[in-house]
Amino acid sequence: MSLFNRLKKKFSGKADKEEFEQTPVTDEMKDADLDGDGLISIEEFEEWEQEQVGYKFKQGLEKSREKFQDQINQLMATYRKVDEDFFEALEEVLITADVGFETVMELTDELRDYAKLKNITETKELREVIVEKMIEIYERNGDLDESMNMQDDLTIILVVGVNGVGKTTSIGKLAHRYKSEGKDVLLAAADTFRAGAINQLEVWGERVGADVIKHQEGSDPAAVVFDAVNAAKRRGTDVLIVDTAGRLQNKGNLMKELEKMKRVIQRVDENAPHEVLLVLDATTGQNAMLQAKAFNEVTELTGLVLTKLDGTAKGGIVLAIKNELGIPVKFVGLGEKIDDLEIFSAENYVYGLFADMIDNAEEVVEDERTE
Repeated sequence: MSLFNRLKKKFSGKADKEEFEQTPVTDEMKDADLDGDGLISIEEFEEWEQEQVGYKFKQGLEKSREKFQDQINQLMATYRKVDEDFFEALEEVLITADVGFETVMELTDELRDYAKLKNITETKELREVIVEKMIEIYERNGDLDESMNMQDDLTIILVVGVNGVGKTTSIGKLAHRYKSEGKDVLLAAADTFRAGAINQLEVWGERVGADVIKHQEGSDPAAVVFDAVNAAKRRGTDVLIVDTAGRLQNKGNLMKELEKMKRVIQRVDENAPHEVLLVLDATTGQNAMLQAKAFNEVTELTGLVLTKLDGTAKGGIVLAIKNELGIPVKFVGLGEKIDDLEIFSAENYVYGLFADMIDNAEEVVEDERTE
């Protein structure tokens, strides 16, 4: 089954904005109650839930989708024939969407080969193929695990990132997500370098109902982590999330600091930390790529949290990060609300980025059937 057909089947289009924002889950359950017993099957609930998340990605990626699709439509209108001028113009469109230079070159080379193989001469015949090829490239690193490495007992997550990317906010939203799942969450304020970082984390702790282990500003971050790990073990905590400093301008000190924290953690669990997440601001585009490369040199990253994806027209950065850095995106920020940190899904992302194109393709198929 092609990517477009798969996404058409998965996203039925039942979830619109009014339903998403206003309809309580219980009403949806009643609407889907096929047996009249007041209950809904697991399959029906999962389908409803998927529609809601799919709409959230569609809404969150609106800026990226509109810009990208407008540029593709303009490109197809300007270049009717498949030639080198068309491919060069396509390369420019993709690069401005922050898909990444290496990814763009790989994509256009494959499109050239495909056009020759299929003897395609009109650009409109490549519209869906462009999307298909982008996702094929993304999915080639299929060995990368996008799920969180959650443990049966204590899961320890280190969170890194430079100032201003939304690191502490992401920690708060992540804590809220795990609290909503019924897990006991503890936060560690190990970013003792940045003024106000400890207070900011405390505010989030109060908001989501998670205790914060802290010391004074300027204290040893590893000492905070030591106390936090021991407290987590003593309390039977499910998830410990550690906020760390992001002094990327001084890589040597940052590396020593993170290594010291890891040594402290591994005295309790030699396999911890179980996740090292880097928070990146999607609106910074290629600068986010540079930060990811730099942090990956300092510490072994297990995944990325991409914030403010709803605030940028350069959503292609997700493709560039996965293909060029080989680091999985695990969470994306799709809004300002406390529950707007979503688990990353390649299919949800593709749908959000190309929803209009996918929906239009579906309408064409339906029109052809009625003729």
